[in-house]
Amino acid sequence: MTGANRHDVSQLEAVLDAIRVKRPTPPQRRHKHLCADAGYTGASALQTIEAHGYIPHVKSRGQEVTEIRLLPHKRARRWIVEVAHSWFNRFRKLLVRYEKLERSFLALNHLAAAIIAFRKVPLDINIIYG
Repeated sequence: MTGANRHDVSQLEAVLDAIRVKRPTPPQRRHKHLCADAGYTGASALQTIEAHGYIPHVKSRGQEVTEIRLLPHKRARRWIVEVAHSWFNRFRKLLVRYEKLERSFLALNHLAAAIIAFRKVPLDINIIYG
C-alpha cells in the first residue's frame, strides 16, 4: 500500500508489484490490459506497465475528446468509480453523515443505491420526480 500523500505515477511500480491475483491457468495466454488516465503518459510509466506484462491503454485528454466526438456511444470505463462517488455525494445526508448508528447509515446507503439504480431505468414517466 502507498501513502495518500504520494503521487500515483511515482508509486506505479510498487502498486503493480503488490497485485497478486490467483488465476487458473488458461489454455491460451490471455492479454492483461491496464487502463490509466493522462497522468501515466510518460515514457517511464509506460515502460513500467509493459515490464509487468500489461498492455497499456493510456490516452491524453485531447485523444479522449476526439474519440467521444467520433464515437459518442463509447464511454471510458475507468470513470465508473468516480461517477458513482459523485452520485452518492449528491445525497447530503450521506455526505455529511448525521447518523449515529451504523445500521441507519448503511440503510441510507442502500436506499441511495436503489434510487441511483432506479434513475437509470428508462421509463416513459419519471416515478421519482413525478
